Amino acid sequence: MIRFKFINKLPAIFRNKYILTILIFLIWLLLLDSNSLISRYKEIRNLHQLKKDKEYYINKIEVDKSKLKELKTDNHNLEKFAREQYRMKKPDEDLYIILTPKEDRKISRKNK
Repeated sequence: MIRFKFINKLPAIFRNKYILTILIFLIWLLLLDSNSLISRYKEIRNLHQLKKDKEYYINKIEVDKSKLKELKTDNHNLEKFAREQYRMKKPDEDLYIILTPKEDRKISRKNK
């Protein structure tokens, strides 16, 4: 009897079994299902981030291709690259490396 009193207090729209079934189905779809709106939102946000990453890496590949072409075609650029990146030197030269505090921290992290 208590159960029926509770049901009688509900508005008439919620006592209809079809409306109640549709509401339960919508709640299931919106919140509980593996393809819920929350998970869809996360996936869409992840997709946008991946598209941004793709653009970044495509641009980075183009820049690297142009640098590689430049290094392969000009010996002066190849020597400059080797000196700057790999700290290579000629036998009769002295090499002095001056690090800024930011660069010093990067090197100390790599050594750990």
